[in-house]
Amino acid sequence: MVAYVFAVAAAVGVVALAALVFRKIGKGSEDTDPGGPSVAHAGAMLSALFLLAFAIAIIVPWTMADSARQNTQDESQAAVEAYWAAGDLPADSRDAVRTGLRDYLTFVVDTEWPLMAQGRLDPVGSERVDALRTQVAAIDTGDDEDAADTQDEVLDHVSDVSAARAKRGVDAGSTPPPGLLVLTALSGIIVVLLPMLAGARPRGWTLVPLLAMAGMLGFGIYLCWDIMRVFDGPLAVQPDAFRVALQEFARISGGV
Repeated sequence: MVAYVFAVAAAVGVVALAALVFRKIGKGSEDTDPGGPSVAHAGAMLSALFLLAFAIAIIVPWTMADSARQNTQDESQAAVEAYWAAGDLPADSRDAVRTGLRDYLTFVVDTEWPLMAQGRLDPVGSERVDALRTQVAAIDTGDDEDAADTQDEVLDHVSDVSAARAKRGVDAGSTPPPGLLVLTALSGIIVVLLPMLAGARPRGWTLVPLLAMAGMLGFGIYLCWDIMRVFDGPLAVQPDAFRVALQEFARISGGV
């Protein structure tokens, strides 16, 4: 934060020093016109800065949401693969593993998903995955090599579920840099107030485009804030992949 303050102070100091030097040596001419070159240059640069910050503030959450959506797809698909593979386990073990997978996904959809809007996972979910892994590892396959191979396959898929869950936890807590939203809001406010800061006093119909621009900028800045969290807001990732996986569980069980 201190580095940011120094950077801003240094940039402002350069401009102030340059203005003082040019005044002392008598170069250039006075520029007090609200539509003069100083204001025109500053306005163009401020507009460009706002557009850059606004674009980044939109693109970053959008990209994060796409990545999170893919990670939920990977997690649910790993659970489906584990469910399929468990079908070759001994009957009692098969039913227990499949029940554990079904309970885990139901827990994620019904209990854990609302918590992710707050940027966190429920530790109970991790405990369920660990318990499932321990349960599969404890299956006694005896000398049956096929059953042992199936056990290893199910363990691999459960490990994939755990890895994808960890990514989902990172996604839930990820947000764009807070300074980005501050920069977007600050540059937007300055762009709106620039004519008045330059000395213009708009009246009558000249206020209409300024008010329209202010309204649009305000909406855009609110949108940037509203989509900052991956699992909350207009871009929120929904548990559709897990619901589809639960439907797939029912279809697979019906075919056994």
